[in-house]
Amino acid sequence: MRDFASYVPIGGAVAKLKSWERQGAEIVYLTSHRNVEGLRHDEHVLRKHGFPGGPVLFRQSEEAYGDVAERALPDILIEDDCESIGGAPQMTYPHIKEEIRSGIKSIVVREFEGIDHLPDGLGDLEGF
Repeated sequence: MRDFASYVPIGGAVAKLKSWERQGAEIVYLTSHRNVEGLRHDEHVLRKHGFPGGPVLFRQSEEAYGDVAERALPDILIEDDCESIGGAPQMTYPHIKEEIRSGIKSIVVREFEGIDHLPDGLGDLEGF
């Protein structure tokens, strides 16, 4: 599970993200890595599998995932449920300040199950 360079997309994730991008979404990725070397591995995997371009953000020094999300200020945050590493306490959305969190739509998917079940229409994500 820690051989990040060998990761492959789940299901139709690449096609789904490309579709959302064509509809106007700006795709931003959040990595678990905390250094530039790990970031480069993730960027390589994303390019290798044809994911849409977009910045890959990582936690710096003492930052938590919530801090990174607050910097990015997404309209929609899609993340997995972090079941294999402890569940909700490890997720991003719960750690975003409440006044910021209220402006972000949170979508949680089951770990390792992908995003194929999410709506194809970007506008439909808001009501999901």
